Amino acid sequence: MSAPAPQPVASATRSDPYAPKGLSLTLESTGAILLALLWVLPLAYAIWAAIHPAEYTTRFVLTAPLTLDNFTRAWAAAPFARYFLNTFILVTMILAFQLVLGTLAAYALARQDFWGRDIAFALILAQLMIMPDALIVENYRTLARLDLIDTIPAIALPYIASAFGIFLLRQTFKTVPKELDDAARVEGASPLQVLMKVYVPLAKPTYIAYGLVSVSYHWNNFLWPLLVTNSVESRPLTVGLQVFSSSDQGIDWAVICAATLMTSAPLLIGFLLFQRQFVQSFMRAGIK
Repeated sequence: MSAPAPQPVASATRSDPYAPKGLSLTLESTGAILLALLWVLPLAYAIWAAIHPAEYTTRFVLTAPLTLDNFTRAWAAAPFARYFLNTFILVTMILAFQLVLGTLAAYALARQDFWGRDIAFALILAQLMIMPDALIVENYRTLARLDLIDTIPAIALPYIASAFGIFLLRQTFKTVPKELDDAARVEGASPLQVLMKVYVPLAKPTYIAYGLVSVSYHWNNFLWPLLVTNSVESRPLTVGLQVFSSSDQGIDWAVICAATLMTSAPLLIGFLLFQRQFVQSFMRAGIK
């Protein structure tokens, strides 16, 4: 009998197929850590300055005494309670109108057949390419004619119809199986009932994701509220913080950092409490 043929020996010089992937993953992780550090540094400094006396705002001494006096002084120096109330009313008003108008428009564009539907959707897409800052002058003139300057509705009116919200909800509604719509209509449901019982529940992740974006944007919006508000009764937090920080008696960074943390605390706390839900909502609300 002849001896069995020798088996081929794997080359010792063959490169590891997992090496490039591991290297890429390491670079991505390193880059993510560096970006996270760059993002957190201003927040870390604000926390340090807010909980230490003013003389330690630029002296990073681990044994420096802690204090909450900066928060007390900041709260007493400006009507932040009124600013918080104005901001809460503002973001709630804008989000409510955006969800109602966006839902109705998105459902009509996704499932209703009417003349000019494609033209209307094209105009909505065109609005996405127009920066809101380009319309500031015309919006101001319109609100001045309506005698709404220096009111909370004046801040909200230019944003109550969101092209991005309509587009996002339309794309989500188009992924709902048409069979569910037909089955609801066979059962005698009206178009509004179909919308509320079929489409809205299935689009819940999209609503959550969009709501987070809307609240965060309008909570931090500054330029437009600065132009149309002149009094404490209508100023939101961002404008109130700017007025508070522009003091003629000098800048106390410890107090300013404390005020900044107070104004951003609701968003930071909300993100920390609902971080997992935030991420899952954005992942499920991807445009299909």
